[in-house]
Amino acid sequence: MKTSNQYENLYWDKNQYVIGIDEAGRGPLAGPVVVAGVIFPIGYDSKDIYDSKKLSLKKREELYKVILEDALYYNIQIVDEKDVDKYNIYQATKMANERIVLDSKCQVVLTDAMKLQLENYTVYPIIKGDQKSCSIAAGSILAKVTRDHIMDEYDAIYPQYGFKQHKGYPTKAHLQALQQYGPCPIHRFSYGPVMESNQLRLF
Repeated sequence: MKTSNQYENLYWDKNQYVIGIDEAGRGPLAGPVVVAGVIFPIGYDSKDIYDSKKLSLKKREELYKVILEDALYYNIQIVDEKDVDKYNIYQATKMANERIVLDSKCQVVLTDAMKLQLENYTVYPIIKGDQKSCSIAAGSILAKVTRDHIMDEYDAIYPQYGFKQHKGYPTKAHLQALQQYGPCPIHRFSYGPVMESNQLRLF
C-alpha cells in the first residue's frame, strides 16, 4: 500500500508546499471528532504512510511518531461532543478543517472529500484522499491515534460502556450499554441512538 502523491507533485514540482487534512470520529456516538493537518517537506515520500483504517494499531502508533518527526507543520484539532451537538458533525468538522488551513497559511489544501470555501486558497476535496495522498493519510493517522488515546482515557472514567474496545462507535455492545445505563457526559446527544436511550431514561 502506497499513496501516489499525484496532487502533492503538482505543486511540489513548482516548489510549493501542500497541507493534507483528515479526521477521525465522525461516526461514533460518543467522544470528540479529531481533525489533523500535515505539511511535509517538498518531495517527501513514504512507503508506509497510508489510510489509517488500513493499518494495524501497532503500525499507526509507529507512524504517528514518524509523522511528528518528519512533518514541517502539523495541527491536531479536538472538537468535543458539545460542539458536535451544537454545530452538527459536518459543520464542526468543516470548521476545524478551516482553522487548520488558516493557521498553517499554506495555500494548497488537500482534504479527504471535505469541501472548503476559503478565498485565496486552492482546495482539492479528494474522494478516498487518505489512500492517494501521503499528506492526507498522515492527517488521518494523527487524528485516529489521538482520538483512540482519548477514548482509552474515557474508558477508565466510564468503564461500563466499553470505549476502549469500540471507541464510541455504535457497536452492538455499545448500544446495549446505552440501553442499560443511559448516556454519559461524553455522548453526542444529537445522535439518534443516544437521544432514544436518553428519552427512555426520562420515562
